[in-house]
Amino acid sequence: MSAPATHPARCLDAAAHAALRAEFPLLETCVYLGNNSTGASPRGVERVLADYWATLRDWRDDVWQDWHVGLDRYADSVAALLGAPPGSVVTDANLSTLLVRVLSCFDYRPPRDRIVTTDLEYPTVPFIGTAFRRYGARLDVVGTGGPRFDEDALEARIDERTLLVCVPHASFSSGATIDLARLVARAHAVGALVVVDAFQTVGAVPLDVTALGVDIVLGGAHKWLCGAGTAFLYVRPDLAGRLEPAATGWQAGDRALTFRVSTGWAAGAQRFAGGTPYPLTSLISQVGLDLLAGVGIGAIRAHSLALTQRVLDRAAAAGVTVVSPTDPDRRGGVVCLDVPDGEEVKRRLAARNMICTWRGWLRVGPHVYNTLDEVDAFMDALTEELGR
Repeated sequence: MSAPATHPARCLDAAAHAALRAEFPLLETCVYLGNNSTGASPRGVERVLADYWATLRDWRDDVWQDWHVGLDRYADSVAALLGAPPGSVVTDANLSTLLVRVLSCFDYRPPRDRIVTTDLEYPTVPFIGTAFRRYGARLDVVGTGGPRFDEDALEARIDERTLLVCVPHASFSSGATIDLARLVARAHAVGALVVVDAFQTVGAVPLDVTALGVDIVLGGAHKWLCGAGTAFLYVRPDLAGRLEPAATGWQAGDRALTFRVSTGWAAGAQRFAGGTPYPLTSLISQVGLDLLAGVGIGAIRAHSLALTQRVLDRAAAAGVTVVSPTDPDRRGGVVCLDVPDGEEVKRRLAARNMICTWRGWLRVGPHVYNTLDEVDAFMDALTEELGR
């Protein structure tokens, strides 16, 4: 298909934006607005894959030294994006693996045995929380009554019986964001810790973990960070030394890379590492993260808000029901639309090279490399499919 005109939203320089778009070959083939599910891969990944194959082809054990440098670089790059210090982030294959390590640190004895979460969280958290019932954990899922968080109900459930408050920064199903400052203040007031699932926002919405005082943050690379196959865990530096995960691996030890038996834990977030790491996904993910860092999270957020506002305006004009919050301070990077036969509409749009996702609602997730013209082309196609 021929790409639509590509003027960016006004918050980004046109030449710089065009250069950024050129780094993502997927954009040449379709209007891609499924970034809240999987971000586009930059062309620089091809070189990483070629280098990795050359390493395997001409194998020498010494390569592990460079690979560990790459793993550390990616973890510290994520930390910088989060406003966190070096050494406070560790990576692994997926969020589930890292969350299990976090939950394995705690002794779920009454009276402080409750994990408070919300029914707008991704299924990972309640499923794993339920599994920890065998160790005494009591999962308390707060209902919402709608696509937005009921923050009053959440705050009311956080008391002296609460050990952990596990909440998403934004809901995967509606794009609604949560007031983290409010929940952190409430949790800390009663001695509870806050675990944030930032998978749906990191790379699209600013998150300063140091300013917020968040205890633990998890997320991953394959959505707004334009990476692949790796997740991250941030642990507040003054908290990390007090936690000892029971679900662990040899690289969490204080003498791991000497290949001697460790006698204690590694410093910082490294104590949440597992076994032998798989470096390729961090090396791949560094490419996208570097591109985003070159733009800056403030500019990314401003661009995202301009594009999602266009979706909102076009939806209102077409009489399409919007599920996501319209307040820019309370929406993430995605706009969810309630349309009849939404999953079938998504398939028909894909046949027209107009790509979005469906999870109960039609989810439209433009990213920093998308344009207002692409949003218009998508919304034109959507209104045609709906006969409006």
